[in-house]
Amino acid sequence: MLKLAYQIYLLAAPIVLSNISVPLLGLVDTAVMGHLASADYLAAVTLGASVLSFVFWGFSFLRMGITGVTAQAVGQRNFAQVVQTLQQGVLLAAVIALLLLAAQIPLLKIGLKLIGGEPAVQQLALDYAQVRIWSAPAVLINYVLLGWFLAQQNSRFTLLMLVLGNSLNMLLDLWFVLGLGWQVKGVALASVIADYCTLTLGLWLTQKQLVRWGLPLGRNLIRWSSYKRLMQVNQQLLVRTWALLLVMAIFTAQGAKFGADSLAANAILMQLVLFASFALDGFAHAAEALVGQSVGAKSRAHLKQVVIVSALWSLLLTVLLVLVYGFFGSAILGLLTSLASVTDLALQHLPWVCIAILFAAVSYLLDGVYVGLTRTDVMRNSVLLGLLTYLVIDQLNDSFGLSGLWLAFCGFMAVRSLVLLGHFMYWITKD
Repeated sequence: MLKLAYQIYLLAAPIVLSNISVPLLGLVDTAVMGHLASADYLAAVTLGASVLSFVFWGFSFLRMGITGVTAQAVGQRNFAQVVQTLQQGVLLAAVIALLLLAAQIPLLKIGLKLIGGEPAVQQLALDYAQVRIWSAPAVLINYVLLGWFLAQQNSRFTLLMLVLGNSLNMLLDLWFVLGLGWQVKGVALASVIADYCTLTLGLWLTQKQLVRWGLPLGRNLIRWSSYKRLMQVNQQLLVRTWALLLVMAIFTAQGAKFGADSLAANAILMQLVLFASFALDGFAHAAEALVGQSVGAKSRAHLKQVVIVSALWSLLLTVLLVLVYGFFGSAILGLLTSLASVTDLALQHLPWVCIAILFAAVSYLLDGVYVGLTRTDVMRNSVLLGLLTYLVIDQLNDSFGLSGLWLAFCGFMAVRSLVLLGHFMYWITKD
């Protein structure tokens, strides 16, 4: 068990480091916008990023689906299937990205209209989104490459891709916004450039891997039947992901109704939640690869050990994150914005962030387990039930302002965790 704990640590540590570079980028975006003269800039990036998160993360199933299918193929030592899954994933991502670019104008305008917000903020958000959307091909193909590397327990390549891309993005943020004064368009352009640089590195690393294996490309790319397994997995993940993003979009839209300060405060608090989720996802991603390979190797005993050890690591990190936010939350908020009205609102609602993380930790880990099992139907059901819970609580707490929103969000996370945990305990003990 100690050997497995060390193995999971070695696999998860680089993933945690690479994952937290993603919300760190969001925190830098928030800090850069939060130190401009008006809260409108931060609110605009929040709205624009919310729409594009719905668009881009709506297809993040490309990463999870690739990871589960590839990890099981690795466990079976079927490397031809490993390469075929990569090719099919890249082709699928490219087609989806081209469709998004073709439909970008109505897509962005409708998305921003649905979320709402003040007219000045809406226009700035549109300026941001019209630049950022051009990242679509790079973002979606990067999902595939990252999932493929994770499935092989190649956390070093994922670390290189994410840290390089997000570090470049942060530097360009500072240069374009604070140095050149490009405001929201500068933040968007920094992301576009960084995404394509990350894609270039990812393709180069992929080529190195394929050359090492000496396996041919181009097989079964056109034959539809060869996509069946991948599409079945992705179909459930698509519903799950869009339901999850619907909750986030409703949360953002309702926060916007309370004004720019409330929207900005919620944006900062949600960045703290995302930071925790990406850090905890390091152990979830490790579980994806190890559980998938256990399934491929038909080793149920090893699968149980992987889940137990991953859960212990996840618990340790969860407690650490909650303690950091609890003791140093005020200082962290001060780094993210100099706007006193926004800081005061965020500080009032900071305890909700800690509660949300505690409720969500189980679902983060078990999402990884179910990706490895390719039981994406259970993941879908947990989020749909969580969405229903969010809507019910939100209606009952309509007069509680931002606290009502956070209560509904915590309810959403709690139900996700309970459904996944309940099903896993039933599944693991039934045989």
